[in-house]
Amino acid sequence: MIHSSQFLRRALLADAVFSGVSAVGLTLGAGAFASLFNLPEVLLQETGLFLIAYAALVGWLGARPSVPRPLVVIVIAGNALWTLASIALLFSGAVSPNLLGQFVVVAQAIATGVFAELQYVGLRRSGDAVMA
Repeated sequence: MIHSSQFLRRALLADAVFSGVSAVGLTLGAGAFASLFNLPEVLLQETGLFLIAYAALVGWLGARPSVPRPLVVIVIAGNALWTLASIALLFSGAVSPNLLGQFVVVAQAIATGVFAELQYVGLRRSGDAVMA
């Protein structure tokens, strides 16, 4: 366990809010977004369902004064991988989003990358290990 810096807690909570809003929108509006972005409905809905659990975990981490360092590292690595996977998806040919869909995928990839960077900085600013 480490003492979370205020910067880390805020970065985690911001990620949780962004992910939570995305989770609700994608889970409940997958059909509408699929048509709007020309992306598979099942991809959007399953992404939304995953984000529900993810937002809960990251929100829980962000609300605690001390956190397990390995969990924070997993969140940071996951955000970095999500960014790369989102861009790779566009180049893979597995989906054919329209221009708006491409913009949305790139925008959320950038946002996720920013969260990874902010969380990394916050982790570096966090205090020493605490006894559990």
